[in-house]
Amino acid sequence: MTIKRNGSAVWSGGLKDGKGAVSTASGVLKEAQYGFNTRFEDGPGTNPEELIGAAHAGCFTMALSGQLGQAGLTAQELRTTATVSMEKVEGGFSITAVHLDLVAKIPGASQEAFDKAANTAKENCPVSKLLNADITMSSRLEN
Repeated sequence: MTIKRNGSAVWSGGLKDGKGAVSTASGVLKEAQYGFNTRFEDGPGTNPEELIGAAHAGCFTMALSGQLGQAGLTAQELRTTATVSMEKVEGGFSITAVHLDLVAKIPGASQEAFDKAANTAKENCPVSKLLNADITMSSRLEN
């Protein structure tokens, strides 16, 4: 079974003075503004790295829920922030790292079961597999 999802982008103008918009077929994003100032400065709008961070956080957190279910556990709450690092390298820019910061409330979970589920999810969620970056994680179980 192949599942396909899509997003789109429109760009007008040069690199620094141009403007773009990104959208998703679901309508969750509809012509969200992006440009040089939202990517390399602090202008209003979004940027590809922020969207990758949100996608990675969502994918990892959902995968963790699945891993916990296989261990007979159900999370009360899982909160993940994915920080995407982009660096200037030879030939341009590259996403070099993603750090996942997880805070979890999982009734009845041992630290060992939590660590195993979190590490398995980090290694195996589809977005982790897609990224050619160093993926690190800090996690805290609050029970």
